Amino acid sequence: MKLLDKTISQMTMPTPFPVGDVHVYLLKGDTLSLVDAGVKTKEAWEALTIQLNELGYGPEDIEQVILTHHHPDHMGLVDKFPRLKDIVAHQDVDLWLRRDPVYFEHYEQFFYEFFLQCGIPSEFLAELNKLKTPLKYIGEGHLTGIIQEGHTLPGHEEWRVIETAGHAQSHLSFLREQDGAFIGGDHLLEHISPNPLLEPPRIGETSRSKPMLQYRKNLLKCLDLDIRKVFPGHGKIFTDTAGMIPVRLEKQEQRAGKVHSLLEAKPQTVFELCRQIFPRQYEKQLDLTISETVGQLDFLEDENRVEKTLRDGVFYYHAK
Repeated sequence: MKLLDKTISQMTMPTPFPVGDVHVYLLKGDTLSLVDAGVKTKEAWEALTIQLNELGYGPEDIEQVILTHHHPDHMGLVDKFPRLKDIVAHQDVDLWLRRDPVYFEHYEQFFYEFFLQCGIPSEFLAELNKLKTPLKYIGEGHLTGIIQEGHTLPGHEEWRVIETAGHAQSHLSFLREQDGAFIGGDHLLEHISPNPLLEPPRIGETSRSKPMLQYRKNLLKCLDLDIRKVFPGHGKIFTDTAGMIPVRLEKQEQRAGKVHSLLEAKPQTVFELCRQIFPRQYEKQLDLTISETVGQLDFLEDENRVEKTLRDGVFYYHAK
Protein backbone atom coordinates (compact mmCIF):
# COMPACT_ATOMS: atom_id res chain seq x y z
CA MET A 1 0.00 0.00 0.00
CA LYS A 2 1.34 3.42 -1.00
CA LEU A 3 -0.16 6.81 -0.19
CA LEU A 4 0.81 8.68 -3.36
CA ASP A 5 -0.74 12.05 -2.51
CA LYS A 6 -3.76 13.31 -0.58
CA THR A 7 -6.27 11.92 -3.06
CA ILE A 8 -4.73 8.73 -4.50
CA SER A 9 -3.34 5.56 -2.92
CA GLN A 10 -1.96 2.44 -4.58
CA MET A 11 -2.89 -1.04 -3.33
CA THR A 12 -1.37 -4.26 -4.64
CA MET A 13 -2.91 -7.73 -4.88
CA PRO A 14 -1.64 -11.12 -6.04
CA THR A 15 -2.97 -12.79 -9.19
CA PRO A 16 -2.72 -16.39 -10.44
CA PHE A 17 -1.46 -15.13 -13.81
CA PRO A 18 2.10 -14.94 -15.21
CA VAL A 19 1.94 -11.12 -15.11
CA GLY A 20 2.10 -11.27 -11.31
CA ASP A 21 0.71 -8.70 -8.89
CA VAL A 22 -1.85 -6.11 -9.98
CA HIS A 23 -2.29 -2.57 -8.63
CA VAL A 24 -5.58 -0.81 -7.92
CA TYR A 25 -5.99 2.81 -6.87
CA LEU A 26 -8.16 4.40 -4.20
CA LEU A 27 -9.36 7.85 -5.25
CA LYS A 28 -10.70 10.32 -2.70
CA GLY A 29 -13.00 13.11 -3.85
CA ASP A 30 -16.73 13.77 -3.93
CA THR A 31 -16.96 9.97 -4.15
CA LEU A 32 -14.69 7.30 -2.67
CA SER A 33 -13.72 5.29 -5.74
CA LEU A 34 -11.62 2.28 -6.57
CA VAL A 35 -9.91 2.27 -9.96
CA ASP A 36 -9.85 -1.41 -10.99
CA ALA A 37 -10.76 -4.28 -8.70
CA GLY A 38 -8.12 -7.00 -8.89
CA VAL A 39 -8.89 -10.64 -9.51
CA LYS A 40 -11.61 -12.76 -7.93
CA THR A 41 -9.60 -14.89 -5.50
CA LYS A 42 -9.58 -15.22 -1.72
CA GLU A 43 -5.95 -14.05 -1.61
CA ALA A 44 -6.70 -10.88 -3.57
CA TRP A 45 -9.70 -10.03 -1.41
CA GLU A 46 -7.72 -10.48 1.80
CA ALA A 47 -4.89 -8.30 0.48
CA LEU A 48 -7.29 -5.56 -0.57
CA THR A 49 -9.18 -5.60 2.75
CA ILE A 50 -5.97 -5.33 4.76
CA GLN A 51 -4.70 -2.40 2.71
CA LEU A 52 -8.04 -0.58 2.84
CA ASN A 53 -7.95 -0.93 6.64
CA GLU A 54 -4.43 0.51 6.73
CA LEU A 55 -5.81 3.57 4.91
CA GLY A 56 -8.66 3.89 7.38
CA TYR A 57 -11.40 2.35 5.23
CA GLY A 58 -13.23 -0.89 4.69
CA PRO A 59 -14.98 -2.51 1.70
CA GLU A 60 -18.26 -0.97 2.87
CA ASP A 61 -16.82 2.52 2.25
CA ILE A 62 -16.29 2.03 -1.49
CA GLU A 63 -18.99 3.92 -3.38
CA GLN A 64 -17.80 3.56 -6.98
CA VAL A 65 -15.59 1.28 -9.06
CA ILE A 66 -13.97 2.69 -12.21
CA LEU A 67 -12.51 0.10 -14.59
CA THR A 68 -9.64 0.59 -17.02
CA HIS A 69 -10.61 -2.50 -19.05
CA HIS A 70 -12.37 -5.85 -18.95
CA HIS A 71 -9.52 -8.29 -18.24
CA PRO A 72 -9.98 -10.58 -15.22
CA ASP A 73 -7.12 -9.21 -13.14
CA HIS A 74 -8.74 -5.77 -13.24
CA MET A 75 -12.41 -6.35 -12.41
CA GLY A 76 -12.60 -9.48 -10.31
CA LEU A 77 -13.94 -8.03 -7.07
CA VAL A 78 -16.56 -5.58 -8.39
CA ASP A 79 -19.39 -7.47 -6.66
CA LYS A 80 -17.76 -7.54 -3.20
CA PHE A 81 -18.52 -4.01 -1.98
CA PRO A 82 -21.79 -3.93 0.01
CA ARG A 83 -22.61 -0.23 -0.49
CA LEU A 84 -21.36 0.16 -4.05
CA LYS A 85 -23.52 2.61 -6.00
CA ASP A 86 -21.80 2.79 -9.39
CA ILE A 87 -19.58 0.86 -11.78
CA VAL A 88 -18.28 2.98 -14.67
CA ALA A 89 -16.15 1.95 -17.64
CA HIS A 90 -16.04 1.67 -21.43
CA GLN A 91 -19.32 0.33 -22.83
CA ASP A 92 -17.78 -3.02 -23.87
CA VAL A 93 -16.98 -3.94 -20.27
CA ASP A 94 -20.69 -4.49 -19.63
CA LEU A 95 -20.70 -7.55 -21.92
CA TRP A 96 -18.29 -9.26 -19.53
CA LEU A 97 -19.88 -8.11 -16.30
CA ARG A 98 -23.30 -9.34 -17.48
CA ARG A 99 -21.95 -12.55 -19.06
CA ASP A 100 -23.87 -11.61 -22.21
CA PRO A 101 -24.73 -14.98 -23.88
CA VAL A 102 -25.18 -13.54 -27.38
CA TYR A 103 -21.77 -11.89 -27.21
CA PHE A 104 -20.01 -15.03 -25.98
CA GLU A 105 -21.54 -17.12 -28.77
CA HIS A 106 -20.29 -14.48 -31.22
CA TYR A 107 -16.89 -14.49 -29.45
CA GLU A 108 -16.42 -18.25 -29.77
CA GLN A 109 -17.61 -18.36 -33.38
CA PHE A 110 -15.19 -15.61 -34.37
CA PHE A 111 -12.18 -17.38 -32.88
CA TYR A 112 -13.17 -20.76 -34.32
CA GLU A 113 -13.26 -19.29 -37.83
CA PHE A 114 -10.20 -17.12 -37.27
CA PHE A 115 -8.07 -20.01 -35.95
CA LEU A 116 -8.91 -21.99 -39.07
CA GLN A 117 -7.89 -19.03 -41.26
CA CYS A 118 -4.60 -18.88 -39.34
CA GLY A 119 -3.86 -22.48 -40.35
CA ILE A 120 -4.06 -23.82 -36.80
CA PRO A 121 -4.27 -27.64 -36.89
CA SER A 122 -7.44 -29.25 -35.55
CA GLU A 123 -5.69 -30.73 -32.50
CA PHE A 124 -5.12 -27.21 -31.19
CA LEU A 125 -8.73 -26.12 -31.58
CA ALA A 126 -9.44 -27.50 -28.11
CA GLU A 127 -7.89 -24.21 -26.93
CA LEU A 128 -11.23 -22.65 -27.85
CA ASN A 129 -12.75 -24.42 -24.84
CA LYS A 130 -10.57 -22.25 -22.60
CA LEU A 131 -11.90 -18.93 -23.87
CA LYS A 132 -14.41 -18.69 -21.03
CA THR A 133 -11.95 -19.73 -18.32
CA PRO A 134 -11.22 -16.12 -17.26
CA LEU A 135 -14.88 -15.66 -16.29
CA LYS A 136 -14.33 -17.46 -13.00
CA TYR A 137 -11.97 -14.64 -11.99
CA ILE A 138 -14.41 -11.83 -12.92
CA GLY A 139 -17.09 -10.40 -10.66
CA GLU A 140 -20.66 -10.06 -11.90
CA GLY A 141 -22.71 -6.90 -12.23
CA HIS A 142 -23.56 -4.22 -14.77
CA LEU A 143 -22.35 -0.78 -15.66
CA THR A 144 -24.26 2.16 -14.23
CA GLY A 145 -22.28 4.66 -16.28
CA ILE A 146 -20.36 4.67 -19.56
CA ILE A 147 -17.24 6.82 -19.93
CA GLN A 148 -15.30 7.66 -23.06
CA GLU A 149 -12.64 9.96 -24.50
CA GLY A 150 -12.94 13.49 -23.17
CA HIS A 151 -15.24 12.67 -20.25
CA THR A 152 -14.17 13.34 -16.67
CA LEU A 153 -14.44 10.73 -13.95
CA PRO A 154 -17.65 10.98 -11.91
CA GLY A 155 -16.81 12.38 -8.51
CA HIS A 156 -13.27 13.21 -9.63
CA GLU A 157 -13.61 15.97 -12.20
CA GLU A 158 -9.84 16.64 -12.26
CA TRP A 159 -9.28 13.27 -14.03
CA ARG A 160 -9.90 13.18 -17.80
CA VAL A 161 -10.68 9.97 -19.69
CA ILE A 162 -8.25 8.97 -22.46
CA GLU A 163 -9.14 6.15 -24.86
CA THR A 164 -6.15 3.79 -25.09
CA ALA A 165 -7.37 0.77 -27.07
CA GLY A 166 -4.78 -1.82 -28.05
CA HIS A 167 -4.19 -4.19 -25.15
CA ALA A 168 -8.01 -4.35 -24.96
CA GLN A 169 -10.75 -2.74 -27.04
CA SER A 170 -12.28 -1.49 -23.80
CA HIS A 171 -9.08 0.08 -22.48
CA LEU A 172 -9.27 3.56 -20.94
CA SER A 173 -6.66 5.57 -19.04
CA PHE A 174 -7.09 8.61 -16.83
CA LEU A 175 -5.06 11.84 -16.86
CA ARG A 176 -4.90 14.51 -14.17
CA GLU A 177 -3.77 17.44 -16.25
CA GLN A 178 -2.84 19.72 -13.36
CA ASP A 179 0.21 17.60 -12.51
CA GLY A 180 0.48 15.05 -15.36
CA ALA A 181 -0.52 12.05 -13.22
CA PHE A 182 -1.70 9.15 -15.41
CA ILE A 183 -3.55 6.04 -14.27
CA GLY A 184 -2.63 3.83 -17.17
CA GLY A 185 -4.02 0.34 -16.51
CA ASP A 186 -2.03 -1.95 -18.79
CA HIS A 187 -1.40 0.61 -21.53
CA LEU A 188 1.88 1.98 -20.15
CA LEU A 189 4.02 -0.43 -18.13
CA GLU A 190 7.61 0.26 -17.14
CA HIS A 191 8.98 -3.30 -17.35
CA ILE A 192 7.10 -5.00 -20.20
CA SER A 193 5.19 -4.24 -23.37
CA PRO A 194 1.55 -5.37 -23.00
CA ASN A 195 0.27 -7.85 -25.53
CA PRO A 196 -2.21 -6.25 -27.98
CA LEU A 197 -4.91 -8.92 -27.80
CA LEU A 198 -7.20 -10.00 -30.61
CA GLU A 199 -10.93 -9.59 -30.06
CA PRO A 200 -13.89 -10.21 -32.34
CA PRO A 201 -15.57 -7.31 -34.11
CA ARG A 202 -18.48 -5.82 -32.22
CA ILE A 203 -21.82 -7.45 -33.00
CA GLY A 204 -23.13 -5.90 -36.20
CA GLU A 205 -19.65 -5.07 -37.48
CA THR A 206 -17.73 -7.21 -39.97
CA SER A 207 -14.07 -6.20 -39.60
CA ARG A 208 -11.97 -7.12 -36.58
CA SER A 209 -9.87 -4.50 -34.88
CA LYS A 210 -6.11 -4.37 -35.40
CA PRO A 211 -4.86 -3.99 -31.82
CA MET A 212 -1.16 -3.60 -32.63
CA LEU A 213 -1.89 -0.60 -34.83
CA GLN A 214 -4.21 0.82 -32.18
CA TYR A 215 -1.59 0.31 -29.48
CA ARG A 216 1.10 2.11 -31.49
CA LYS A 217 -1.28 4.98 -32.30
CA ASN A 218 -2.21 5.39 -28.65
CA LEU A 219 1.42 5.25 -27.51
CA LEU A 220 2.10 8.18 -29.83
CA LYS A 221 -0.97 9.95 -28.47
CA CYS A 222 0.48 9.65 -24.97
CA LEU A 223 3.61 11.53 -26.06
CA ASP A 224 1.42 14.62 -26.58
CA LEU A 225 -0.32 14.45 -23.19
CA ASP A 226 2.41 15.85 -20.93
CA ILE A 227 2.36 12.73 -18.75
CA ARG A 228 4.74 13.21 -15.84
CA LYS A 229 4.04 10.20 -13.62
CA VAL A 230 2.44 6.87 -14.56
CA PHE A 231 0.46 4.84 -12.04
CA PRO A 232 0.35 1.47 -13.84
CA GLY A 233 -1.67 -1.71 -13.41
CA HIS A 234 1.52 -3.73 -12.97
CA GLY A 235 5.12 -2.96 -12.06
CA LYS A 236 6.74 0.23 -10.85
CA ILE A 237 5.41 3.77 -10.87
CA PHE A 238 7.57 5.63 -13.40
CA THR A 239 8.09 9.03 -14.98
CA ASP A 240 10.08 8.78 -18.24
CA THR A 241 7.33 8.20 -20.81
CA ALA A 242 9.16 10.38 -23.33
CA GLY A 243 12.10 7.99 -23.20
CA MET A 244 10.17 4.74 -22.84
CA ILE A 245 7.58 5.10 -25.63
CA PRO A 246 10.04 5.50 -28.56
CA VAL A 247 11.97 2.46 -27.28
CA ARG A 248 8.75 0.42 -27.20
CA LEU A 249 7.88 1.42 -30.73
CA GLU A 250 11.37 0.60 -31.99
CA LYS A 251 11.44 -2.82 -30.34
CA GLN A 252 8.08 -3.67 -31.87
CA GLU A 253 9.40 -2.66 -35.29
CA GLN A 254 12.42 -4.92 -34.75
CA ARG A 255 10.13 -7.85 -33.93
CA ALA A 256 8.13 -7.14 -37.09
CA GLY A 257 11.37 -7.11 -39.05
CA LYS A 258 12.14 -10.64 -37.87
CA VAL A 259 8.72 -11.79 -39.04
CA HIS A 260 9.35 -10.17 -42.41
CA SER A 261 12.66 -12.00 -42.75
CA LEU A 262 10.90 -15.33 -42.13
CA LEU A 263 8.46 -14.52 -44.92
CA GLU A 264 11.27 -13.63 -47.31
CA ALA A 265 12.26 -17.30 -47.21
CA LYS A 266 8.75 -18.50 -48.18
CA PRO A 267 5.04 -17.66 -47.78
CA GLN A 268 3.67 -18.88 -44.45
CA THR A 269 0.52 -19.08 -42.34
CA VAL A 270 0.05 -17.29 -39.03
CA PHE A 271 0.44 -20.60 -37.20
CA GLU A 272 3.68 -21.49 -39.01
CA LEU A 273 5.14 -18.12 -38.08
CA CYS A 274 3.88 -18.36 -34.50
CA ARG A 275 5.68 -21.68 -33.94
CA GLN A 276 8.96 -20.16 -35.08
CA ILE A 277 8.62 -16.92 -33.11
CA PHE A 278 7.39 -18.59 -29.90
CA PRO A 279 8.74 -22.17 -30.02
CA ARG A 280 8.53 -22.66 -26.24
CA GLN A 281 5.29 -20.79 -25.56
CA TYR A 282 2.88 -21.36 -28.42
CA GLU A 283 1.38 -24.65 -27.22
CA LYS A 284 0.55 -23.42 -23.71
CA GLN A 285 -0.32 -19.82 -24.67
CA LEU A 286 -1.74 -20.18 -28.15
CA ASP A 287 -4.20 -17.27 -27.85
CA LEU A 288 -1.51 -14.84 -26.66
CA THR A 289 1.14 -15.91 -29.15
CA ILE A 290 -1.28 -15.89 -32.08
CA SER A 291 -2.37 -12.37 -31.07
CA GLU A 292 1.23 -11.19 -31.03
CA THR A 293 2.00 -12.82 -34.39
CA VAL A 294 -1.09 -11.33 -36.03
CA GLY A 295 -0.16 -7.96 -34.56
CA GLN A 296 3.22 -8.02 -36.29
CA LEU A 297 1.59 -9.05 -39.56
CA ASP A 298 -1.02 -6.29 -39.29
CA PHE A 299 1.81 -3.80 -38.85
CA LEU A 300 3.74 -5.15 -41.83
CA GLU A 301 0.60 -5.16 -43.96
CA ASP A 302 -0.12 -1.56 -42.95
CA GLU A 303 3.46 -0.68 -43.97
CA ASN A 304 2.84 -2.38 -47.35
CA ARG A 305 5.64 -4.88 -46.67
CA VAL A 306 3.51 -8.02 -46.82
CA GLU A 307 0.36 -9.20 -48.55
CA LYS A 308 -1.86 -12.21 -47.96
CA THR A 309 -3.69 -14.66 -50.19
CA LEU A 310 -6.49 -17.08 -49.29
CA ARG A 311 -5.98 -20.72 -50.20
CA ASP A 312 -8.39 -23.46 -49.09
CA GLY A 313 -9.73 -21.22 -46.35
CA VAL A 314 -6.28 -20.39 -44.93
CA PHE A 315 -4.40 -17.11 -45.27
CA TYR A 316 -0.79 -17.23 -46.46
CA TYR A 317 1.40 -14.19 -45.98
CA HIS A 318 4.00 -13.17 -48.56
CA ALA A 319 6.86 -10.70 -48.20
CA LYS A 320 6.81 -7.89 -50.75
